[in-house]
Amino acid sequence: MFLPHAPSSVSEVRKRLCAELRASGVYEEIADDAAVIISELISNALRHARPLPSGDIRVSWTHEGELIQLAVSDGGSMTEPRRTRAALSSLGGRGLSIVEALSDKWGVSHEAETTTVWAKLRVDQQSSNGRAAALMMQPLHIAFDQSA
Repeated sequence: MFLPHAPSSVSEVRKRLCAELRASGVYEEIADDAAVIISELISNALRHARPLPSGDIRVSWTHEGELIQLAVSDGGSMTEPRRTRAALSSLGGRGLSIVEALSDKWGVSHEAETTTVWAKLRVDQQSSNGRAAALMMQPLHIAFDQSA
């Protein structure tokens, strides 16, 4: 689907992706991971890249068997999308680290005036990164250091 190169595209895609994946029987936790991944990919495209020549970005996903493939295409930027190590005090710079942590594999492809950042994740209970099984067995607790 083609969407405006605008922040409103993030929530629109996130809702639609979750609804489609859940309707197809994907575990809620996996659908939520996919939604976070696609949100990060779209946010990166909006922040760091130009729109496609049409003025839009292209977002796509497929769910075939035990694999979900997600992709966001834009008009490219001056730099190659890559994972960085953000400082603790940094307000950004963690998007592709999040994508890497939640997906089984991610990468970048280039074609003419288009850059596509894609990610793949497994939907079976025992995903290759072990995330689904861990989420289903025990709650995730996050503590924030209030002293900083």
